[in-house]
Amino acid sequence: MDTLPKQARAVIIGGGVIGCSIAYHLTLNGMRDVVLLERRQLTCGTTWHAAGLIGQLRATANMTKLARYSAELYTGLETETGIATGFKQNGSLSLALSPARLEELRRGAAMARSFGLEVEELDARECLARHPMVAGEDIVGGIFLPSDGQADPGNIAHALAKGARMRGATVREGVTVTGIRTEKGRVTGVDTDQGPIQAEYVINAAGMWGRDVGAMAGVAVPLQACEHFYIVTEGIPGLARDLPVLRVPEECAYYKEDAGKILLGCFEPVAKPWALDGIPEDFCFDQLPEDFDHFAPILEAAVERMPILQTAGIHTFFNGPESFTPDDRYLLGEAPELKNFYLACGFNSVGIQSAGGAGKALAQWIIAGEPPFDLSDVDIRRMQPFQANRTYLAARVTETLGLLYADHFPYRQYATARGVRRSPLHDRLAAEGACFGETAGWERANWFAEAGQTPEYQLSWGRQNWFANAAAEHRAVRQNVGLFDLSSFAKFRVEGPDAEAVLQVISANDVAVDPGRIVYTQWLNDLGGIEADLTVTRLGETSFLVITAAASAVRDMNWLKRHLPEDARCVALDVTSGEAVIAVMGPNARALLQRVSPDDFSNEAFPFGTAKQIEIGMALARAHRISYVGELGWELYVPTEMAVHVFDVLREAGHALDLKLCGLHTLDSCRLEKAFRHFGHDITDEDDLVEAGLGFAAKLDKASSRFGTFIGFDAVLEAKSMGPDRRLLQFRLIDPQGMLYHNEPILTDGQIVGRITSGAYGHHLGGSVGLGYVDTPDGMSAAECLARSYRIDIAGRQFEAEASLKPLYDPAGARMRM
Repeated sequence: MDTLPKQARAVIIGGGVIGCSIAYHLTLNGMRDVVLLERRQLTCGTTWHAAGLIGQLRATANMTKLARYSAELYTGLETETGIATGFKQNGSLSLALSPARLEELRRGAAMARSFGLEVEELDARECLARHPMVAGEDIVGGIFLPSDGQADPGNIAHALAKGARMRGATVREGVTVTGIRTEKGRVTGVDTDQGPIQAEYVINAAGMWGRDVGAMAGVAVPLQACEHFYIVTEGIPGLARDLPVLRVPEECAYYKEDAGKILLGCFEPVAKPWALDGIPEDFCFDQLPEDFDHFAPILEAAVERMPILQTAGIHTFFNGPESFTPDDRYLLGEAPELKNFYLACGFNSVGIQSAGGAGKALAQWIIAGEPPFDLSDVDIRRMQPFQANRTYLAARVTETLGLLYADHFPYRQYATARGVRRSPLHDRLAAEGACFGETAGWERANWFAEAGQTPEYQLSWGRQNWFANAAAEHRAVRQNVGLFDLSSFAKFRVEGPDAEAVLQVISANDVAVDPGRIVYTQWLNDLGGIEADLTVTRLGETSFLVITAAASAVRDMNWLKRHLPEDARCVALDVTSGEAVIAVMGPNARALLQRVSPDDFSNEAFPFGTAKQIEIGMALARAHRISYVGELGWELYVPTEMAVHVFDVLREAGHALDLKLCGLHTLDSCRLEKAFRHFGHDITDEDDLVEAGLGFAAKLDKASSRFGTFIGFDAVLEAKSMGPDRRLLQFRLIDPQGMLYHNEPILTDGQIVGRITSGAYGHHLGGSVGLGYVDTPDGMSAAECLARSYRIDIAGRQFEAEASLKPLYDPAGARMRM
């Protein structure tokens, strides 16, 4: 046996299809000193028993891009390496058994077209013709993607490993990693049972062992193995070898032809977590005990759907573990806790179709130091540290496995592992009829039920049961006064003599303001892409408060700490739990606050964009005059222990003004009417300020700090001089029945020119409102862009839309400053 290398540029832990793909793509991008370590044998964990489905349509454009690349890669691997991948593009057929599922599929088909994927919408007769073995008068339609297919998972992994070896990588089996070496917050190598390896980069591609490998490095990796089932029939004489992969989501089942047999797999609604106390050390090419009773409901429906199964014998009943995450999206990127320690694990049964794209993206990320495009869907920084808690994971993954085939209705909430993070106002809001949703573990009031109404979602693709509730809340904010609990906002204190200088380098806007001033700003990367969208409030000469969204907390703190110069005399601390946030918004916000505080809330004494300490009831709070709904209002930052008192004081005083409690759905609909951007949807790290319409927030003429000009300065300068290749527009549907959510294609003259990034019903504007980028080729001016006629595709039906570059509601922003 060859001696284990003592050092390498990169060490990859895990020899499944993901680890092999990373090794392949690192070497493809010129990195030769790569070592892949596998504790037993390549593919022995999950890859060897994967079903090998290659689907390409994912929930977003970039996830679809990665899946499409996988299919393209597998097509040529055999020629390159001499190892057959078994990849065949026999297409995939998804069936709908209800009108709601058909709308979901049709919305998906429209999205696919905007991503450049070929897709066919089928009626029931056409579905039966596509797959003659299918039966059922309950089929109402479906979609067919001709470029989807299936492949041999093990051979794909071995081909990728061979391709990596051919370009100089070392692939070693039978080597167990026993520890991760670190120094000063950076990974420096690994310890193994055959000696240490020094390395600049370490990649955790350990699959269902990923959480344990992360723990060696002090990195939270939220994933949990679950039992996963399929059966393979005996050989079926005359079975066509070109049958498309068949999915029947409402029956939780998928089918594929497999060497003259049928493989029937499932994503059951209630899954079975496995190995909660750790995976057995000797686990290798193993399978778990059969549980026929658990699989029986899937099989009973399957024999009706595909009658040939009534007479075909079962050759194999397979139960093998796969890893799942709390939100059904895999974990990719640099760990926020440890520099140069990267993750690629938790693939939720889509590892084969994702491996090529994920390996390519991560390799580019490692070499460049930044993601090649927006990967926020799978970026590990979306996760909260507590989500690696085993009790939490055991509860959540019982649900997330089944959600892969569940109805993906808008506003659907998780049912499991709830109640982990609660605002101090939670019980008060619950008593007032709050229907809670969950974000980053926080329980947040999304809407409020009326007396006698159950605060529960009744999901659909149309107007849901809370539509009238949100309309009333929306009207209160626009016409009177509403109260929001925004305690889930992430809050960072940046303190020290160099706090201003550091934030001037990280922020595109000018934060060198007087104490008590609030600055809206973006944090940019070197290419000018938007890494964060937030506010910075100067509290004192050496003290600043950064406010960002709950979902962005880990990501933004990581960005802040990564860009703190080593010699900077300042610290950054997460103080989220120290203060609750109560927002009072609407034309009567001033009147309400004046009833409960002796302080002066007039424009002269308390102008927009300022913050100051106030008395309220018997408590003290810091009031920020700012608004995400486009109305007069204040956010009250209250010590957590005083929050209930302040809420009660406001609630009591609010009776005379008909104060209405409002939820996060209303916050969203109001901000969309005002065309306020939402990070992660409307703006991402691949969108620049100019095309996003936020050029005003970058101050190119601000003085440089002692640490230099702000990050992205040159890119913003170039973007402003060149002009945008696309523009973010606001749209309003003329027909009030259309419902916008996200990713609906935008058309001009029958051609797709963009897609909606976020949408909701605008109750004041009287129709669905959305934001979306549209292409502006050949230097198209803003006027020419707006002169075009726009239509938006919703589930195959085109709706006329009004477009605007300025907010359709209060374009001058006068109401916030009234």
